[in-house]
Amino acid sequence: MTQERLWQVLDPSWGDLRALSALLCSSAAAVGLLRWLGRRQVQQKMDEARRSRHLALERMEKAARRLKQENPGTQSSQILSLTMVELAEKLKEGSLSPESVLYSYMDKALEVNREVNCVTDFIHGCEDQLQELKKQKEKGLLYGIPISIKDHINCKGHISSGGMVKFLGQVKEEDSVIVQVLKHQGGIPFVKTNIPQTMINYDCSNPIFGQTLNPLNPQKSPGGSSGGEGALIAGGGSILGMGSDVAGSIRLPSSFCGLCGLKPMGNRISKQGVVGALMGMQSVTGVLGPMARDVDSLALCMKALLCQEMFQLDPTVPPIPFNDQVYSSSEPLRVGFYEGDGYFQPSPSMIRAVQLTRRLLQDAGHMLIPFAPPKIDYMVDELFTRGIFSDGAAHLVDCFKGDMVDPNLKSQYNTYRLPALLKRILAIILKPIYPRIARDLGALCGVGSAKNLWDQHRAVAAYRREFITKWRQLRLDVILCPMLGPAFNHGYAGKLFAATSYTHLYNVLDFPAGVVPVSAVTRADEEELKQYRGHYGDPWDRRLREAVEGAVGMPVAVQCVALPWQEELCLRFMREVEALARGTKRSV
Repeated sequence: MTQERLWQVLDPSWGDLRALSALLCSSAAAVGLLRWLGRRQVQQKMDEARRSRHLALERMEKAARRLKQENPGTQSSQILSLTMVELAEKLKEGSLSPESVLYSYMDKALEVNREVNCVTDFIHGCEDQLQELKKQKEKGLLYGIPISIKDHINCKGHISSGGMVKFLGQVKEEDSVIVQVLKHQGGIPFVKTNIPQTMINYDCSNPIFGQTLNPLNPQKSPGGSSGGEGALIAGGGSILGMGSDVAGSIRLPSSFCGLCGLKPMGNRISKQGVVGALMGMQSVTGVLGPMARDVDSLALCMKALLCQEMFQLDPTVPPIPFNDQVYSSSEPLRVGFYEGDGYFQPSPSMIRAVQLTRRLLQDAGHMLIPFAPPKIDYMVDELFTRGIFSDGAAHLVDCFKGDMVDPNLKSQYNTYRLPALLKRILAIILKPIYPRIARDLGALCGVGSAKNLWDQHRAVAAYRREFITKWRQLRLDVILCPMLGPAFNHGYAGKLFAATSYTHLYNVLDFPAGVVPVSAVTRADEEELKQYRGHYGDPWDRRLREAVEGAVGMPVAVQCVALPWQEELCLRFMREVEALARGTKRSV
């Protein structure tokens, strides 16, 4: 009786419990229907994007066939075997035509894509650009060079998906500044390449276009987030690619795929005209930069980009042209080096790569000086993680609204979306057992206020001054250090984001840093890996060992670093390392 009266007081229409039950059931059904409709809409958008890609690749095949018919007798295998510098010379002198070069790379890109799923779109404007090239009075530095472009860099008439449904259907009305400059120099952007969802991951998979494989070993990841670039160039389907890097996204796929890649300073190349999940974040510096098969290709690309056209299109880029004198110098260098950063124990092949390169440099007459990055735990937790996720990962989590979460990103996503209070409680619980993971959880809570954000920015500036002071005290020209690798097995990158400590240090510092392959994983490396325990013996250390297992024969790289505004010196050092490493390989 009391229960009946209570219902009547609350609402007379609820006097009948059966009516309330029916109302609740119908509400639940409505919510379920809305969710189903939302998922269906997402699926329809993804299906449409896949159909568009299929049609674009069909158009690319037809264009390649037509160009081939118009240029009979072209030796594609010979064209594909040329270095970029050799190719540029032959194009400029006229012994090769841009048409023959473009269709050779289009044909090869289609072949590579069938094997590893790395191309997301055909930039059909490249056909019109061929005609425009013939009208140009002066041949630019990249005249006739086919160039691949990372998905999120805007190209007129195409989408920049960022691996996310929210950006599908947004056709760009103009090229990004970097694409405009490449075209100005005679380069021919011809395809866009795959990326991981949100690009805050160094695998290469998203729900729209799927998983990209490593052409050197399909059981391995090509790295990310410029993973489509890494896979296409390593497979021979592109000679020059444009990537981006906020934690290692140029350097990691270069390492995993055996390529050379350069992360310039944040303001050396224009970033106007890109999409992403972290737009507005200022604590860690994101950049655009080139990836290629050799260092000379990177240098030629940088020389082409650092021109008056870029300085006019984006006045925020300092008008500093490429310094050929520094790049071509052969003066001995004072090289700081370290074999580990103290945060993640390097794999055996990573250590061996630094030791090998150090010996080669010493034998070549360079001075090698031990160097230790200061306060690395503080840098990772307080400057990088708390900085890049200064909003508690709120912007990143918002990107998933109305989207599906890629399986390779679920581990990260599930951690990021935890309430800040729960992250703090878990950090307290885990601190005695897994202190490194506990610190990471605490840092993922972000800064909490605008005042704290200012303090965080000030802390980054102070750390940069401390790092440069130590560098200057040792009178260093450059630094040689480990590069994360070898290529991970699929599914591990999303569970080991903090392992990017070797690369994201130089995003926090905003120093130019490049990657050069110097060796390959040996059976001895693989055997030594069985004894790997890591610095902390926590789940991250165990995962790292599992991630790099089974990599015999895969490339191993080192990282080369210079001070701000010294990209030319960084490239000069990379070229020296490359030449010495290649000499060793030839003598073996």
